[in-house]
Amino acid sequence: TAPQAALLVILLGALLLQALLPSRRVLIVTGGAALASLASTLLGVATTQRLLAEVPWDVLVILVTLGLLSQLLAASRLFDRLAVAATRLSGAEPFRVILVFSIAMYLVSGVVNNLTALVLVLPVLHVLLKLMGTRQRYVSWLLGLLLVACNLGGAATPIGDFPAILLLGRGSMTFGAYLSRAAPATLFALAVLLLVVGAVVRPAAGVPRDPVSARLTRAAMEALHRRVRADRRLLVPAAASLSAMVVAWLFLPAELGVGPELVCWLGTGAALLMARRLGERLARAGLDIEAVLFLLSLFVMVAAVRRTGLFEEVSRSLERLPVAPSLQLVAFLVLAGVLTGLFSAGPSMAALLDVAESLAERLPGPAVYVGLALSVCAGSSLFLTAATSGPLAQALTERADLRDLDGKPIRFGFFDFLPAGLLSFTVIQAVAIAYALLAVWTGR
Repeated sequence: TAPQAALLVILLGALLLQALLPSRRVLIVTGGAALASLASTLLGVATTQRLLAEVPWDVLVILVTLGLLSQLLAASRLFDRLAVAATRLSGAEPFRVILVFSIAMYLVSGVVNNLTALVLVLPVLHVLLKLMGTRQRYVSWLLGLLLVACNLGGAATPIGDFPAILLLGRGSMTFGAYLSRAAPATLFALAVLLLVVGAVVRPAAGVPRDPVSARLTRAAMEALHRRVRADRRLLVPAAASLSAMVVAWLFLPAELGVGPELVCWLGTGAALLMARRLGERLARAGLDIEAVLFLLSLFVMVAAVRRTGLFEEVSRSLERLPVAPSLQLVAFLVLAGVLTGLFSAGPSMAALLDVAESLAERLPGPAVYVGLALSVCAGSSLFLTAATSGPLAQALTERADLRDLDGKPIRFGFFDFLPAGLLSFTVIQAVAIAYALLAVWTGR
């Protein structure tokens, strides 16, 4: 119909433009939302008030409060200490650096968002690379794998990244149900990826491995970060609140009506109160307005398209495919991965979740939802522009002014990331499909 075509063009046009011009993405998407609201009203689809009423405000509450808690954890310098510990464990040996820092980023990204994780860990890694001496190929694979590990860590827990937060906020899966399924699947994908890189790609080949130089590098890193200490006055309230929130998500009975958004609100509020002055500063100035505006605008555009019945038609088209329901799910997961590679994780997840809910009526819910989260993770690992933290990693690396053993500047751009992205997409998408088929087969 004409309303479907008009609103779909607005949605896809905004998503395409924000992918091509990431520095203007908030203006583009907010403008697209305003245009979608106008078109929806004039075409008789829904008024702006109706569209705003369909915005999942609970998801935005979860996103904002977890962002504030992440900033409190970052201010405690806990992750600075973890980065130094990772340096010590790696022993400045090239492949062990890849292994240890990838696992560290996976763990950190399960608790804080990808951008925070990178800002905390990447500067320490840049100093280590300067002391070690390195090559362009090695740095491209190392940083590429760190971004992918961030994506996998974010997909591993219901509080790590937007797609999982959306599932939690919409009530598609409980905290425990998602965590018990997604964490093993993402950890398996990371293990397979690191195994393939170590055995086949071998990016550490050609990087010098001098034991004396390694000892000097470790000593220099220890000296540089000797004064870094975790601030217990901030760490204790943040960690205590996060632990209490996890316990509440896992064990509070659903009949109480206390949703995950209220748990986040209360837990983060308590942590900020205990942090005193810093808590007040974060509450006033620490809100991630860019993320809130972006997602609010995205939800408005998706709500307008949903009102036209387009998502229901897509669901019916999937049902009409002349294959078994499990293969319909595979087609949906591959589509989700490709669309995420083109448009990034947030827009893809918001648009595809309605179709996923239709599939979940005929197939086990975990197979659909966890499979979708893994496919979105695969797509966000395909291109540097698809990863939320990709442009930040590129900017931080350029600012670090890394040079190889011959004195040539080391880059980290779109094509430098691409080999790691293609391999990661293939591995994670395969794990997503395998998990979904296994979950359908076992009925779990």
